[in-house]
Amino acid sequence: MGARPAQARRTAAAAGPRRLLVTCKQQNVLVVGSGGREHALAWKMAQSPTCGTLYVAPGNAGTQLEPSMVTLPQLNTSNHQQVIDFCREKGVDFVMVGPEQPLVEGMVDALTAAGITAFGPTAAAAQLEGSKAFMKNICRKYNIPTAQYETFTNPADAKAFITQCGAPIVVKTSGLAAGKGVIVAQTLEEAYQAVDDMMVNNAFGSAGATVVVEEFLSGEEASFFAFIDGENCIPLVGAQDHKAVGEGDTGLNTGGMGSYSPAPVLTPQIERQAMEQLVYPTARGMCAEGTPFRGVLFAGLMIKEGQAKLLEHNVRFGDPECQSLMVRLQSDLLESMLAQCRGEQVKLEWSADPSLTVVLAAKGYPGPYSKGGAIHNLEAVTGAKVFHAGTSMKDGQVVSTGGRVLGVTATGKDVLEAQQKAYAAVDTIAFPDGFCRHDIGWRAVARLRAEQAR
Repeated sequence: MGARPAQARRTAAAAGPRRLLVTCKQQNVLVVGSGGREHALAWKMAQSPTCGTLYVAPGNAGTQLEPSMVTLPQLNTSNHQQVIDFCREKGVDFVMVGPEQPLVEGMVDALTAAGITAFGPTAAAAQLEGSKAFMKNICRKYNIPTAQYETFTNPADAKAFITQCGAPIVVKTSGLAAGKGVIVAQTLEEAYQAVDDMMVNNAFGSAGATVVVEEFLSGEEASFFAFIDGENCIPLVGAQDHKAVGEGDTGLNTGGMGSYSPAPVLTPQIERQAMEQLVYPTARGMCAEGTPFRGVLFAGLMIKEGQAKLLEHNVRFGDPECQSLMVRLQSDLLESMLAQCRGEQVKLEWSADPSLTVVLAAKGYPGPYSKGGAIHNLEAVTGAKVFHAGTSMKDGQVVSTGGRVLGVTATGKDVLEAQQKAYAAVDTIAFPDGFCRHDIGWRAVARLRAEQAR
C-alpha cells in the first residue's frame, strides 16, 4: 500500500473520520489467492458498483462458478513480474493480496514499485507474521502483553529451556507453516519431540530453523481485526474460530474448522483494551522500527478474566473468519480498501445479525487426506453461501483438491439460527470424501441458551 508522507498521514488523522466518497471510475480488480478467504473477499468486492472486471488468481471452482468473476488458474502469482504484466495488459487498477505467503515474499512491494495500487503490507512489515521471533521481539520492545518466551536456533538449547519451564508449554516454528507450526505440548516429552520435528527432522522445512518456545496461556481464544495505516488504526470486528479438528475442540490443530462472528467473549471493554494495549502499540512500534504497517492486522487473542493477551499477529484476514465477516459487512469493501490506500480514514458498517461458517474438510485432514472427491448438490443449497477453498473443476464437476474444501456460511437473528441454517446447508451437500465438526459455535450457543434460561 505504498508509503505516504508523514505530513499527509498526520493531516488525515487530525481531520478525523471522513465520509467515504465513492469513486466514479470503474476499477478493474485482481484478487490473489485460492482459498475460502479470497472467494469471500472477491464475492464482497464484486458487489461494489465501482467494480469493473474482477479477476481471481489462481482461484478455485467457486470463483469459476461466480458469474461476476474471471478465474485465472494459469496465472503464476509467485512470479511478481508476470502479475505486473497481467495488470498492465488488463488495466487492473487495484490488487488485493489475500494469503500471507505472497505478502511475506514482497508482492505488494513489487506492485507498488510498478505503480499499481495494492492492499497489504510490505515484506518488511509482513514479518509480523512471517517471523514469530520478529513479532515476539516487537511485543517485548513495545510492552505488548503476550506470553513469556525465548527464541532458539539450537535444539539442545530449546530443550534445556523447556526443561527449566516445565509443561504444558508451546513450541512454534518462527516461519510460516500454513497454520500447522504450533504445538501445545502437555508433557516435556511432547515438547522435546516438537523441537526435534521442527529443528532436526525438518517437518516444516526452513520455517522450523528457528523456534519460539513460550509459556502456555489458558483462557478463550478470539480473533480481532483492524485496518492499519501507519499509526492510524481503525477497529473492525471480531470472530472466533475452531482450530482443533475434533468435536469439543479436541485433536490436532488445523487451519480452522469453522468460525462465527461476533464472538461474545470479545466484549466492548476487551475490544478497547485490545486496541489500546495490543493494536496501537504494534502500529506505533512498527513505525518506530522503520517498517510501517499498512493493511489489515489480525490479532489472535487469549482472553482470561477480562483481559486479552496477544497470541500472534497475522497480516491478512483470517480463514475461515473472513467468510463469517464478509456476510456481515454492509459497507462497500472495494471502496473502503481503496480509501485506505489513499490514506483516508474509513468506518465500516456491520450487520448485527451473527454469522457462522462450517468448514467441510477432506477425510484425513490435517494429516494425509484424499483428493479428487466429487462434490454434488451445491446448486441446491439455500439459506447459506458456500465459499470454496480446496476445489477445482474437472470435466464440469466440482472436485476436492485441498484439506479444507468448503466454508458453508449463514447468518441468523442469533447465533443458534445461523448455526442451524449452516448445518442445514451442509446436509444438502453430497461430499462422501468429506467431514465436518458438528459443534461449530458451541460456546456462543451455550451462552445464548444460558441467557434465554435466565
